[in-house]
Amino acid sequence: MNFINKNKMLFLKNLKLDIFPLSLIFVLTFSRLIPHPPNFTPIIAVAVMSGYLFKNIYVSAAVLLLSMFISDLLIGVYSNFFFVYFSLLLIMFFCTKISKNLNFKKLLILSFISALVFFLITNFGVWVFSSMYEKNFNGLLYCYFLAIPFFTNTVISTIVFSCLAYAVNNFYYKKSYN
Repeated sequence: MNFINKNKMLFLKNLKLDIFPLSLIFVLTFSRLIPHPPNFTPIIAVAVMSGYLFKNIYVSAAVLLLSMFISDLLIGVYSNFFFVYFSLLLIMFFCTKISKNLNFKKLLILSFISALVFFLITNFGVWVFSSMYEKNFNGLLYCYFLAIPFFTNTVISTIVFSCLAYAVNNFYYKKSYN
């Protein structure tokens, strides 16, 4: 392979690697802006799948944070954003560490646990910043109780989008290597 062809191949490989994270940022941002049931977005699914989709944890974090930040700028800033961003990064870090040898059963378990972590952390933030709830254990429980419908959507969307990403990724690699 001559020098020009080799550089052309490297350029195309790097371009392909850069397009996927940028495309994913666009898709995640767009998914939060279009009309959808509350908490029914692929954000947590990408946090779950980040170790499977990206080799670099910093790229994973950048994709999640940039898509959230851009969409939050357009939707509006909210008081418990720190809890939302923190929970996504925690899920991403945890799932990246254990997502090696990912299979369908492990994916379902990770998706459910991740949705639960997101629910617990973000609704704790709602309780902390809201004047609607008493600042005691009963107020916290009441906050969690009122958020159960959102949790249902979070679990369903996380499982659906995680499984979809897993299936598409496996299909792509099977097709690429056969």
